[in-house]
Amino acid sequence: MSADTLLHTPLYTLHTEAGGKMVPFAGYAMPLNYADGIMAEHRHVREHAGLFDVSHMGQVRLRARSGGGEAAAHALERLVPADMVALKNGKQRYTQFTNEQGGILDDLMVARMGDSLLLVINAACKDADIAHLRAALTDCEIEVLDDRALLALQGPEAEAALAVLAPAVRDMKFMDVLEVDVDGTPCVISRSGYTGEDGFEISVPVTEADRVARKLLEQPAVKLIGLGARDSLRLEAGMCLYGSDIDETTTPVEAALEWSIQKSRRRGGARAGGFPGADVILAQLEEGVSRRRVGLLPEGRAPVRGGAPLYADAAFTTPLGKVTSGAFGPTVEAPVAMGYVATDHAAPHTPVVAELRGRAVAATVHTLPFVAARFKR
Repeated sequence: MSADTLLHTPLYTLHTEAGGKMVPFAGYAMPLNYADGIMAEHRHVREHAGLFDVSHMGQVRLRARSGGGEAAAHALERLVPADMVALKNGKQRYTQFTNEQGGILDDLMVARMGDSLLLVINAACKDADIAHLRAALTDCEIEVLDDRALLALQGPEAEAALAVLAPAVRDMKFMDVLEVDVDGTPCVISRSGYTGEDGFEISVPVTEADRVARKLLEQPAVKLIGLGARDSLRLEAGMCLYGSDIDETTTPVEAALEWSIQKSRRRGGARAGGFPGADVILAQLEEGVSRRRVGLLPEGRAPVRGGAPLYADAAFTTPLGKVTSGAFGPTVEAPVAMGYVATDHAAPHTPVVAELRGRAVAATVHTLPFVAARFKR
């Protein structure tokens, strides 16, 4: 897309005033980084608190036409493998939309808020996701929340910074969701994020997003952070990027996301199956898969990027899979990557070889995450 056709989030002016390097992302002009650069921004989030604009993400409210919140949860279970019915009010859960082959159409967060569910979906998938919801859940009202922006405040000092404007967040635990005023503006806040650090995602009215963001930036610990550091942070945290690490050709089991499929939805469970691709996914849970998503630690200092082929040997005679994400990890102080390898090479410490511009780069399979999560549980 040309610069003239890119969409702008409500914080576009703030980004440009702050010197953000704006790049196209999922149809939007988004900040890649600011003056300090990606490495410094990454470290700031790990040590203090970073403010991310994630307003390009989709926000959707799902309500059953009758039956309240439990009916909405039952309805959504027709499209996802997670247990939505057991999700308590004021709690959030990660899951995936799947297709008939067991592939992942998108991954999403779902919060139970009284008689409705609040969904956060990926920017590049949101039009397809909304059409999917409307076609499959005709017994539900699908409300696209175009009047909401989304901010993410992440890092060990995030709680202290946000509590100045919304003291109630101090009592929240990981995956809690709360409706609360932030400096007088009604917001929906979840204690979650995409960095592995403690933090919050703040759904705020579009008309108030710029003001709330600037109030947060008045806190000494808080700096604006761009997409570059967001990517290196989530990679160190072992979190998938849709379109790179997971897509319609990967199943939740291949992607090592089976932890997100609760017992109630598995064979023998109270509501086993019933979602697209259930036969494939439930069989994989019991019988295993031929490939798995793993962490990779390449030797040397050069990152091994997504798309690099993986082999069992430096002669490139035994293909194993490919790298799906790779970058330099500022916290690890070394290159880190994720990718898919044949299951018999997926155990931690297994040596593999990546092909980087015709050169063999030795790497080792590594347990995910590379940097331990610091959620407040």
